[in-house]
Amino acid sequence: MNANFGADWLRDAGRESDVVITSRIRLARNFAGFPFVNRAEEEDRRQILDLARRDIIEGELASQMLWVDMNEIPQLERQVLVERHLISKQHSKGGSPRAAAISAPDERLSIMVNEEDHLRIQVLRGGLSLSEAFEQINEADDRIEARSDFAYSNRFGYLTACPTNVGTGIRISVMLHLPALKMTGEIEKVRRAAQRMSLAVRGYYGEGSEAVGDFFQISNQTTLGKSEHDLLEDFEANVIPKIVEYERRARRELLEKRRVILEDRVFRALGVLRHARLLKAEEALEKLSYVRLGCVTGVIEGTRVEDVNQLILLTQPAHMQRVLGRSLDQAERRVERATLVRAQLGGG
Repeated sequence: MNANFGADWLRDAGRESDVVITSRIRLARNFAGFPFVNRAEEEDRRQILDLARRDIIEGELASQMLWVDMNEIPQLERQVLVERHLISKQHSKGGSPRAAAISAPDERLSIMVNEEDHLRIQVLRGGLSLSEAFEQINEADDRIEARSDFAYSNRFGYLTACPTNVGTGIRISVMLHLPALKMTGEIEKVRRAAQRMSLAVRGYYGEGSEAVGDFFQISNQTTLGKSEHDLLEDFEANVIPKIVEYERRARRELLEKRRVILEDRVFRALGVLRHARLLKAEEALEKLSYVRLGCVTGVIEGTRVEDVNQLILLTQPAHMQRVLGRSLDQAERRVERATLVRAQLGGG
């Protein structure tokens, strides 16, 4: 993949990007006449792969898509794609026929083939960009469906491997940076409110991950009986703006009433990052989260949010090894991570 990091979120692009890291829309689709992936034989999965390649790479999307066969690239490169949120952890594992198609160089559109469903079409954009993401994914879906016959029921809608995706097959997910809500003890209110609204709250890498570094993903859990536009409007006009305002209110409270506590947390984190000789990935993400908070609140001057965003990615294990051009064991990664961060943040 592009080593120059063309993804929107790394450039701090999009509306409300001080709080909203990314907006993602995903569609689950399955080809008619084939079993779902978890019930498919290897030959079925191979035929699905060939069909997907024909309809994506040889179709109208051909000029912008890069095809990546998961069994033809090393594990390190698969992990790079996971860290860039272009494929899931599940998709990076296993040996069955599977692939991904990724738009280059912007990396906004990616399509996983033979993950849980035959196709998982995803658009990922920086900031609060759900409408733009929906427009792009809708166009991509239409172009593929013009050449494909998808499994569809007039009664239920699109048929998917997981019952919660039946209907539109849409999953809307927004990644938020909520350190002030965490510091003020208000984050549990957001969790409870999300659960009451049947929303899932997950960590940095989505399903099954913890919210390390105060990064949280909010997504819908069901699609049946709800239109794409209703779900989209609720997220873009109601759910996410409310959480953004809660976080900004918490930041203002910290600045006005607990500034010393805020500054202490931010500058302690910056001090560790500028001088540490050993850094674990989780510790780096946690400290970079506070530095990012310091940047967007004006507590820190001279450090750009986009540089912090780049470090969030570069300190992940696969990216670090890729940049250095060699494999590292865990102990070596801790040393090199600290060295990289010190160099980027002007430490000694």
